[in-house]
Amino acid sequence: MVSPKYIKDRGEDLQSVCNKESVREIGDARSASAKKYGKARALTAFPLLLGGLSLFLVISVTAAVMLGSVRIEPVTVWKIALSHMPGIGSLIERDWTKAQEQIIWNIRFPRVLLGLVVGAGLSAVGVTIQALIRNSLGDPYILGVSSGSSVAATLVLLFGGFSFLGAYALPVSAFIGSLVAMALVFTFAKVGGRISTTRLLLAGTAVASMMSAFTSFIVTMAPNAQGIRSVVYWLMGSLAGAKWEYLTAPALIVVSGILFLLFQHRSLNALLVGEGAAGTMGVNVPAFRTCLVIVTALITGTIVSVSGSIGFVGLMIPHIVRLVLGSDHRKVLPVSVLFGAVYVIWADVLARLALAPEELPIGIVTAICGGPFFIWLLRRSSYAFGGTSK
Repeated sequence: MVSPKYIKDRGEDLQSVCNKESVREIGDARSASAKKYGKARALTAFPLLLGGLSLFLVISVTAAVMLGSVRIEPVTVWKIALSHMPGIGSLIERDWTKAQEQIIWNIRFPRVLLGLVVGAGLSAVGVTIQALIRNSLGDPYILGVSSGSSVAATLVLLFGGFSFLGAYALPVSAFIGSLVAMALVFTFAKVGGRISTTRLLLAGTAVASMMSAFTSFIVTMAPNAQGIRSVVYWLMGSLAGAKWEYLTAPALIVVSGILFLLFQHRSLNALLVGEGAAGTMGVNVPAFRTCLVIVTALITGTIVSVSGSIGFVGLMIPHIVRLVLGSDHRKVLPVSVLFGAVYVIWADVLARLALAPEELPIGIVTAICGGPFFIWLLRRSSYAFGGTSK
């Protein structure tokens, strides 16, 4: 016969167990709710971040066009811009002077939009190359493309090659130089029909060194001092030569390349965990790597052909974005594109106004900003590639 005491003790045990189970279920429910809330919050926060950066980009474009030796109101800036749009121009009241229209539409707007294209392209290429080689020191110019463009551009600036192309001589020659450099890198890196990342980097370094030496030799043999000044200025990067006719082709190439890279964000994420792991995830690593090299070289060559060599953008912007967002390329790529565009626009504003009426090469401004950033980054013992802490 079961004693009342046993029943009482057993009831207390059962009650205790029930209480524990209830607490566990409540905890699991709260945890699931927190995860669901966190996920929903992340899904909401990222579009807001993109929207905020896009708005800041429009504000930056407006401010960059306004600022200069002649200050022009923002309303006038967009009136002039909209007056050149088909179907809208006839609706805009023309209350500005011809001088203002010349300054805004033919001088400042092409320059600012070129800065947008250059910043977006260099940042996207920087993100991609760093994922490709799984190294935080990846840079858009690491494959020797910039050096090849510099050789061809130097020949045109000093000796007038491709003169039959007129105003297009410099961008066309620089682009051809980038393609030649890319072909040399591929030729030197391919052994047994295969291209490894290590050989690709070594080949890029070797080609860049040879091309840089050739550029220095050409400058040494230059026939006039003015030509040398123009070459040195171009090699340090400048948006001063921006014109509407130079903008369409680079913009189409850079935008197409960025869209391609955005659609490849899953494969880029797979590369971060290693080529073997990426292969098990269904990525054809050799073919994908070759495709990425071609796309990044094309974008870089196009940018260098119209702006010269602008350093630190593709190296610094991906670092900053990864520190904030982590390593998911679905987020890192679009944010880097917008942030890079804003950064180059304001760097060019500083280059124009810092020593006005003289103008600094934009490469000097980006180097002054990029150097201290990397010193700070080196001092952060917790930093690791991808923005994670150790």
